[in-house]
Amino acid sequence: MTGKAQALQKAAVIVGATSKWQADGSSTARVAGGAISDAGMPVGIRWGVGGALAQKFAAEGYLAVLTTRHAKNAAGLAEAIADRGGRALVVELDLESVSSIAAAFAEIREQVGDPEVVIYNAGYSHGRELPKEMELLENLPDEIFETAIALACRAPYLVAKQALPAMRRAGRGTFMLSNNQYSLHGRARRTGESLYYPRALMRTLAQVLTEEYSPHGVHVANVVIDGMIDSPGTRAYGEGVYKAEQEAMLDPMRIAETYWHIHQQHPSCWTHDIQLTPYNRPVSR
Repeated sequence: MTGKAQALQKAAVIVGATSKWQADGSSTARVAGGAISDAGMPVGIRWGVGGALAQKFAAEGYLAVLTTRHAKNAAGLAEAIADRGGRALVVELDLESVSSIAAAFAEIREQVGDPEVVIYNAGYSHGRELPKEMELLENLPDEIFETAIALACRAPYLVAKQALPAMRRAGRGTFMLSNNQYSLHGRARRTGESLYYPRALMRTLAQVLTEEYSPHGVHVANVVIDGMIDSPGTRAYGEGVYKAEQEAMLDPMRIAETYWHIHQQHPSCWTHDIQLTPYNRPVSR
């Protein structure tokens, strides 16, 4: 692709465009005993927050770059975007591999040029499948801790190193991090949640990058998603549970609207840290 073509290509990279809670996701399989059908579900929630973000930016005229560990995981999402007149590119990226991160961004630059928007949306649910008697930190397997550090600390740092230099040179760009309530406090409510403290380091990274890159015209924001997100997998907990929790669930498409709003903000009034909490649940602090 020529330099001129690259300059005309408006791209938004969604790092973690698919979800463990999509119909065939690993977390969904754990609670439902296998893959489920999402045929009756709104297309906006089928791939969680990452899928909603991809659909929103594609609808606004961006080429949505969908990164996922295995391309087949994003095939349905790419098709849904195309069905609505949008554009999508699927790129394989393993966030636990330093070389994979570098190779994925090299491919993105080759295919579409330097992206204007990069959203780090990777999460992990490791440890929650452990029995309650292992809930203390001393009992947690070290390999699960390594995954937590990789996804909440090392990978966002490496993705930022890939994305921010071109944004700085251009004097514009948006870099956002999807975070959760554990970046705000260290409360443990169920097994394995002590593994979520690295999320606080992700928030600190966003704060540091804000100080470093805002003067260069780059908008950095940390988005705290405080609660359960509506998705095929969360609905798979069971009809009764879903009905009881439905109003307290965060709508992925509404979340995506917030990200779009942040991207659209005027530089004189930028949001750098925002928390999204359903109206009917206590606000995490």
